[in-house]
Amino acid sequence: MKKITGIKRLFPPDSLRTQLLSRYLGLIALLLIVIGFFQYFLMRDFIYKNKAESIQSQIIAVPNEAWGQTIYGMSDSMPAPGPNRFHFFIAPDAKIAVIDENGNYSVFADSTAGGEMLKLTPEEYKAAMFSKKRLNYKVINDSSGHEQLLVLQPIGRGHVSGLVQVSINTKPLTDLLVGQLVVFLLLSVLALGAGLLAFIPVLKKTLVPLSNMIHTAEEIDAGNLTKRFPVHQGQMEIDRLSESFNGMLERLQISFEAEKEAKEQMRRFVADASHELRTPLTSIHGFLEVLLRGAMKDSDKLQKSLKSMFAESERMKKLVQDLLLLAKMDRSPKIELSEGELDLLLMDMETQLRLLAGNRKVTLELTPHLSCLFNEDKIKQVVLNLFHNAVQHTDPILGQIAVSLTKVTDGIELAVRDNGSGIPEEHQPHLFERFYRIDSSRTRKYGGSGLGLSITKSIIDLHGGSIRVESQPDKGSVFYVYLPSSIPAVF
Repeated sequence: MKKITGIKRLFPPDSLRTQLLSRYLGLIALLLIVIGFFQYFLMRDFIYKNKAESIQSQIIAVPNEAWGQTIYGMSDSMPAPGPNRFHFFIAPDAKIAVIDENGNYSVFADSTAGGEMLKLTPEEYKAAMFSKKRLNYKVINDSSGHEQLLVLQPIGRGHVSGLVQVSINTKPLTDLLVGQLVVFLLLSVLALGAGLLAFIPVLKKTLVPLSNMIHTAEEIDAGNLTKRFPVHQGQMEIDRLSESFNGMLERLQISFEAEKEAKEQMRRFVADASHELRTPLTSIHGFLEVLLRGAMKDSDKLQKSLKSMFAESERMKKLVQDLLLLAKMDRSPKIELSEGELDLLLMDMETQLRLLAGNRKVTLELTPHLSCLFNEDKIKQVVLNLFHNAVQHTDPILGQIAVSLTKVTDGIELAVRDNGSGIPEEHQPHLFERFYRIDSSRTRKYGGSGLGLSITKSIIDLHGGSIRVESQPDKGSVFYVYLPSSIPAVF
């Protein structure tokens, strides 16, 4: 029982190793059976033909006078042949008959083994007598079902005077064939056994790359996607499979990292949004508490509290609107674009920009007739966000803000430049993240919720463009917006 269990453990019925081995052995066994089948019938014909040729040669070796005595009668000078004279000369169990040219059939010698003496039709004898073929034999069954080899050989000097018929039992010949077949089957079984013993280690070595892939796959889990399959194992199919799996693992790793980053961004977003909403709510709640304690009877305090609560509610309303806008753009990243001249849009906004700037110096440097595809309302929001950001970070009196519009390769570049406080280099890569502010203490020195630049980038992305910043502390900042001239592939 242990032995069977060990074999099943080594060759499980559903394993690739067992299936390859069984199919290999089955194919070899089938080939050996086919070879044995053809060998048996080819050797049968060869042995029968060889035996027939041997008997014909023996018949030819007998002098014609000896056969003539049987056909035309006994000669005085030649004694009559005995009944078994040619038995051992041709074959011990041979049955010999002589047929003359007129078709007369006479038994020349009969085997002591007994059995029926075969006789053909006169037409068949005549055809065999005058046949031009050197070999003339047939394999037929007698009335008792025994197979006989019937050999016919014409005789005569100068002309054919008769036909000698020799029939022998094919059992000795078939016994020889069966013996050869048994030897072949034994050798085939030994060959299959030797092939099995030789093929097992070869099969194990061939399946080593596949086993390596299995071990590598077992080491890979959601927390360890850096593991890769070996790609150079000397087998083209396994190497290609390894490359495909490695590509899939790379995509999975990127996907998991992106999901992880998205979850982290969502966590930060929820925390920042909660903080931004809590601050004005706390402020409003504080003013209401003061008013309920009796400050509402003082008209001066009442007026100040109401103004503060109104400002905080406006701020909270703006924050909620920005959050809804971001959620809308994330949910449906598609906007209507139309072709127009961007310089005309900026010229229409000039009055509004100068009002926002106050006493700051505003310069517009616009190249005329610059057309591209854009959404008018969204681009206005981009310009206002960038301009308002410049206003917040420049001196109210000495501040200078320049808005320029130039033609670049395959598109238009809008730049908003200021001479404000600038942005430290370590903060520049994070400027367009939601709720990101350089002032980490959230004192709101410059106001805002930290969503303006994030909204700006989302709008530019929907236009198929890009936004970047160049800044140096105490020297100012420049925000560059690129918009393509043609329709973007993805809105």
